[in-house]
Amino acid sequence: MKKWITLPIVLTGALILSACSNISQPMNHQGHNMGNMTSMKPESDQAKPMSASGDSTTEVLTGNTFTLTVKESMLHLDDNTMKNVWTYNGTVPGPQLRVKQGETIKVVLKNELPEPVTIHWHGVPVPNNMDGIPGVTQNAVKPGESFTYRFKVDVPGTYWYHSHQNGVVQVDKGLYGSLVVEPKVEQPVDKDFTLVLDEWMKDDSMAGMSHGGGHAGMNMHDSNSHSNMDSGSSEMTMSDAEMMPLMYTIFSANGKTGSAIQPLKVKEGEKVRIRLVNAGFLSHKLNLQGHEFKIVATDGQPINNPPLVSGQLLNIAPGERYDIEFVANNPGSWLLEERSSNPGAKSLTVPIVYEGYENVAPKSGTSDLPLVDITKYGEAAKSNFSLDDKYDVAYTMDLNTEMSNGEMSFTINGKTFPNTPPLNVKKGDFVKVKLVNKSPKDLHPMHLHGHFFQVLSKNGKPISGSPLVKDTLNLLPGEEYVVAFKADNPGNWMFHCHDLGHASQGMMTEVKYAGFKPDFTVDPTVNNMPE
Repeated sequence: MKKWITLPIVLTGALILSACSNISQPMNHQGHNMGNMTSMKPESDQAKPMSASGDSTTEVLTGNTFTLTVKESMLHLDDNTMKNVWTYNGTVPGPQLRVKQGETIKVVLKNELPEPVTIHWHGVPVPNNMDGIPGVTQNAVKPGESFTYRFKVDVPGTYWYHSHQNGVVQVDKGLYGSLVVEPKVEQPVDKDFTLVLDEWMKDDSMAGMSHGGGHAGMNMHDSNSHSNMDSGSSEMTMSDAEMMPLMYTIFSANGKTGSAIQPLKVKEGEKVRIRLVNAGFLSHKLNLQGHEFKIVATDGQPINNPPLVSGQLLNIAPGERYDIEFVANNPGSWLLEERSSNPGAKSLTVPIVYEGYENVAPKSGTSDLPLVDITKYGEAAKSNFSLDDKYDVAYTMDLNTEMSNGEMSFTINGKTFPNTPPLNVKKGDFVKVKLVNKSPKDLHPMHLHGHFFQVLSKNGKPISGSPLVKDTLNLLPGEEYVVAFKADNPGNWMFHCHDLGHASQGMMTEVKYAGFKPDFTVDPTVNNMPE
């Protein structure tokens, strides 16, 4: 388990100064990255996927049989910033697996690291024994050993994969990649890019003061105030939401940051799709310059009749995916850029460059823009669930940030995993879950394994836009959502916050099917860590 700590005021100030300063020397990092930008022509052109140039380029693999080898490597975020990372096949993120709907795929995981690892297929409704959860669905794969994942990919969309063994550390070190399931009925575009978003520390020495290197490094928590003196002591505490942006001040897209980010090259008249995957710990508010766009999918699932968006920000929380499309009808050099107040925001600028404008430098925007409300976006249509339906199981999940014996924990119904009350179901049950974020300042992107859920209401009001089907739902402080799903995939499934620091500090529970028995025996020598 990761340990949160509070630090004296002097060190807190030093941390903030360090986090906001520029580091010019290369350094090691126990963190993570993203390295997969792909460009494709439509199938009708019979063109193979092409990956962007650069030392962090991620290969695009097609077919139905793959090998992913986990090993240590180095990553150059830019010319001055080098990170020591853990990788699938030597890149961060690992190769994009691009597969066809209906295929049964086989992925052999080989472990060349000194610690056990797994692969979780985030968002993909796999059989329970393929879900990659140590101690729950399998034993983590020991150093020098291998494990074969085999499952059918029935649902098209944008997904990703990552280690679920001690995820707060291993994902932060780079163990993730993207997975695209192409639909049987093609929806051709001229360019198809994938951008995996992430964040890094400038000064990795802070990681050593944490649980083991990454997200929790220097978090300071307080469930009541921005900064407050503990009675009788000289310690200042800050909430997770306040501290994390001060720690992670290098933002990246596909393994590069700032001016090193590879441009997305387009031609006038082309239809362009950008698949956005958030593999990091922070939310990212993105603006597409110079173009109207449509949000065509969230978490891989389509939006019904999406309208054009202009002058609004798309917020993508940890674990979420959004697919956007636009027509390249405004020649020039533009940016897809972060527009938040976070110190690292200006380092997340992805150039979109038209043919003939390669030597024109894009300019960042400055105006404040509103956020797209995805619960009101798109057009209403017939859906699988409604608030008026009869449900077999109703469950309320109160999410909170609490202090206990001087340590921070993130709770579900007042408990931390593995003592959180499970959601018990039978196959065929219709399940309704009320999610309530009672944390004063922390946001919680809640992720359900093995199932999609439909979002029915937000803060007591029914969803008014397109039917909203997701596997990861972001809750801001004070927000309340009601979601529903059918228990149609027997197993023991995790339901947890995808801020992996929150998960490792307790914000996890399970959906448990009556009568289900795992098909493996827990190996006590592995040190399974499902958080």
